[in-house]
Amino acid sequence: MKTYELLTIFKPNLDAEEVEKAVETLNKVVVDFGGKVESTDKTGRKKLAYEIENFRDGFFVTTELSLPAEKVAEFRRQLRLNDSVLRTMFLESSKVSA
Repeated sequence: MKTYELLTIFKPNLDAEEVEKAVETLNKVVVDFGGKVESTDKTGRKKLAYEIENFRDGFFVTTELSLPAEKVAEFRRQLRLNDSVLRTMFLESSKVSA
């Protein structure tokens, strides 16, 4: 399994509980795909450099996760289908997974 970093920007019209639920849902998808969530860092609400879908800010969450290579495409598809997500950045991490 490879290690990845996922930066997710959630819509600002969600309250804290809804953001927490959305993060838990994404973490559950990772586990369902046979992966493992290493850490989750909720940075909080920040101003965006430019408007995305008429929003000027969003909730930033960074997640480190391990995922089987054959499940990455389906996981990225799940991210695009999530209505709470404004934007994602999914990168292969330089850290070595055990």
